[in-house]
This record gives sequence, C-alpha cells and structure tokens, in this order.
Amino acid sequence: MLWNFWNAWKIRKGIKKPIIFIENAGGCICTKSIFNGKTPIKWCFRVESVAPEDNGWRFIGKSDSESYINIAENNVFLDFNTLANIDPSILMLYNMPVGTDLYVVKDKGKIRFFKTGTKEEIEIDYSSL
Repeated sequence: MLWNFWNAWKIRKGIKKPIIFIENAGGCICTKSIFNGKTPIKWCFRVESVAPEDNGWRFIGKSDSESYINIAENNVFLDFNTLANIDPSILMLYNMPVGTDLYVVKDKGKIRFFKTGTKEEIEIDYSSL
C-alpha cells in the first residue's frame, strides 16, 4: 500500500488537490528531506520493483548523507505523482529503463540530468510527456 503523505504536503503548500500527471504511475521511494522540502533531488535511479505498486524509482536529496539514507525512517514510499507535484522535473524520467542512474544539476533556471558513472548528459524525450 502506498503511504499517502498528500494531506501533509498540501497543507504545507496550500494546495487543495494534487495533479495526476501519469495515471497508475505507481510508487517510488524518496528521502524525507526531499518530501519535506529541506533539500532538492540530486540523485535518481531506477531498480527492479520490489512490489506490484512499486515503479522502481528512487530519489536522494542533495544534502542526504549515506548514514541518513541508510536509516529506514528517513525514506518514504509515496505515489510518483505526489513527488512530481513537489518536483515536476522527474516527469521527464518516468519512462527510462531499470538501471538508469542519474544526478541532477539545476543552474540558472535549467535542469540537466547526467549519467552518474560517465557524467554524460542525457537527452530527454519530451514527446512522451
């Protein structure tokens, strides 16, 4: 079952209804620091799903240390659309395959994604949005 953090988030943002960008998008795991708005998304990777409702996406924040993310309570499983309401840039990644491993650079109003191992910038297919 997906954890529904929407009510807490909408109170914080003053929003009444979430935007459903992708129907049946499934859930993803992100750190609480991202969800709580304390740090932006820095790393995105996709693994094999561990449950039918899991789409395999994992998101780690810019200020998240290894010791922080290794504590289970610092990670949340939530609907992909809930996270996309917080950071819509992740919508560009949704259809990327298992094994995708990226880091995000946000600079001067631009968002760019790079492969973690090679530092190669990836091309985003905006036609799938």
